[in-house]
Amino acid sequence: MVIKNIQLEIEQAAQGFAAIGSEARLAVLISLVKAGESGRTVGEIQERTGMPASTLAHHLRFLTSADLIVQEKSGRVVINHANFNHLEALAAYILKECCSDVPTKRK
Repeated sequence: MVIKNIQLEIEQAAQGFAAIGSEARLAVLISLVKAGESGRTVGEIQERTGMPASTLAHHLRFLTSADLIVQEKSGRVVINHANFNHLEALAAYILKECCSDVPTKRK
């Protein structure tokens, strides 16, 4: 897995965090993270989450538009992959502010 260092703007970060703000979308994303680079088909995600196909399709579109997942067509099958680069960028975006308001101790 190759992870590129990308920087997010506040709008991209907000969209990404909003996309995972739903329990259903978070379950889909976690399923794809667990699958690693190989990804999962819609049917495989549906098996793991128990979501109806139409509901799952809606959540996949939402996650795709937020750039949290990438879809790849392989023949007649669509393979869904977690976008690890973007997920890492989201984590870095929020964690870069860690402790920035904590006063430093003077010696």
